Amino acid sequence: MKYMSLFSGIGGFEYGINKAIQRRAKRSCCGMGISSKRNSTNNDGEPWKNYTCVGFSEIDKYATEVYKKHFPTHKEYGDVSKINWNDVEDFELLVGGFPCQSFSIAGKRMGFSDTRGTLFFEIARCLKEKQPRLCVLENVKGLLSHDEGETFRTIISTLDELGYDLQWQVLNSKDFGVPQNRERVFIIGHLRGTSRPQVFPFGRGSGKNLKQIVSGGQGNRVYDSSGISCTQASQAGGQGAKTGLYDINNKIRRLTPIECERLQGFPDGWTEGLSDTQRYKCCGNAVTTNVITAIFERLI
Repeated sequence: MKYMSLFSGIGGFEYGINKAIQRRAKRSCCGMGISSKRNSTNNDGEPWKNYTCVGFSEIDKYATEVYKKHFPTHKEYGDVSKINWNDVEDFELLVGGFPCQSFSIAGKRMGFSDTRGTLFFEIARCLKEKQPRLCVLENVKGLLSHDEGETFRTIISTLDELGYDLQWQVLNSKDFGVPQNRERVFIIGHLRGTSRPQVFPFGRGSGKNLKQIVSGGQGNRVYDSSGISCTQASQAGGQGAKTGLYDINNKIRRLTPIECERLQGFPDGWTEGLSDTQRYKCCGNAVTTNVITAIFERLI
């Protein structure tokens, strides 16, 4: 399957997808012998030889630097608003965690035309012109309640107008093997008339609740490190900056960049080479890869 990645960040979707494909290939190999294992990987070492990324779009230069280090063969398209979709080869899947910028004219129930002037319009434009069979989108939980729900209704009506049947659910990273309280809404669209694998719902895990030790502004709160972490952020300030403050071995400190990578399901050193400030920002903007893997294990 060929896929296109928008608002790609540091490659959270890509890493999560690859991990899901590797798990699928491993299960197939265990049941089919060594020859199948050899056939499950292409000459470039990419998992599952028919599953490839045709390109990615990202405008942050630091995130792009990290992305290209890990996925050097993926074609870069830069600013999504400048992509001529006629120049992009056809693909079956679109993925992206689009920014939650304000929908200045959302809520007038005008469907596709309601999204013009927003970054979601670029997703809609892609779906209209390329008509991939599947799309997987991610955004903050607050999207559901923005403008009293009118923004989300506009998004859903737009996708429906473009020919997609939909399923969605709010998922928390703490339920997928990482100790981070991070709620995000995931939307899966299936082009009407094509196969529709059931992905949602996922059940809830049993992660420990976040225990606050010292109150104060968001950036100055201190948490018990034995529970889960607060949501990693890209813009937060205060002493806790973008990670929160934790009592670790009787020492109050913020998390390290490597700890932030772990909380998002990346390998240690994924963002290495950037300043700590940019590493924190990139991790805060990323999607939790464990959640992506869980979704795609069902989807593929």
